[in-house]
Amino acid sequence: MTIRDDHVLAGDLAAEAGERLLALRDGEGFGDPSALRARGDAESHRFLMEALARLRPSDSVLSEEATQQERLDSRRLSAERVWIVDPLDGTREFAEEGRQDWAVHVALWERGVLTAGAVALPAQGRTLSTAEPPVLPGPLPGPEAAPGSEAAAPDPEPVARPGGGRVRIAVSRTRPPEFVQKLAYLVGADLVPIGSAGAKISAVLTGEVEAYVHAGGQYEWDSAAPVAVALASGAHASRIDGSALTYNQDDPSLPDILVSLPGLAPTLLAGIRDLHR
Repeated sequence: MTIRDDHVLAGDLAAEAGERLLALRDGEGFGDPSALRARGDAESHRFLMEALARLRPSDSVLSEEATQQERLDSRRLSAERVWIVDPLDGTREFAEEGRQDWAVHVALWERGVLTAGAVALPAQGRTLSTAEPPVLPGPLPGPEAAPGSEAAAPDPEPVARPGGGRVRIAVSRTRPPEFVQKLAYLVGADLVPIGSAGAKISAVLTGEVEAYVHAGGQYEWDSAAPVAVALASGAHASRIDGSALTYNQDDPSLPDILVSLPGLAPTLLAGIRDLHR
């Protein structure tokens, strides 16, 4: 694995961590969800940290499960290569029997941009990665809006998804933003509750929904890997004001996000803009 390129390595590590989590889930059962969540977070984190230390010893790592001191390490901020990982995205869903909407995230940030990434969806039996980016469903009409370009966003109007039917927007199971409910009404969309952020963004890339909109609190590790895969697939990914998503910041908070099929982004950005006036 030491000679494998970063795209393949990200996929291999995410998939292996996911297999270990499945084995843990099967072995421990669901009788003590709190203990299962804690052990899943800890064991997946340990595996990823040890693997990256062995396979990419010169790189820095930002993990959700790192200590506060490790997150504030100034060497990360000056590094040219930083792996951003979420060892278990959707910890709540992981500890609920029968749920498949949880993930493992492994992404590589280099000199200001995400260059590789993978999202393992172990309970779904698949891993999406930049090694072989998913092929997006058929395009929606309309130009892509470049991050930060509000001028490219027309007035919002109802839009149908590829193949017909109402557009579907993935939202949090437990804390869907109120404005997203208003946005769905504005553009004629249906809301689809899904667990982890990685599962939501993956659903955009696999055609289960056409967009994911969130505001109300996230961190870099929640989106880095799925955004890397989304961008490699040609999807739109930005903040909800249309500005670019940035990673490896001093403060890893990244509170809002929009990921969608590219032709739908201008309508959603326009709707969000109007709702926040």
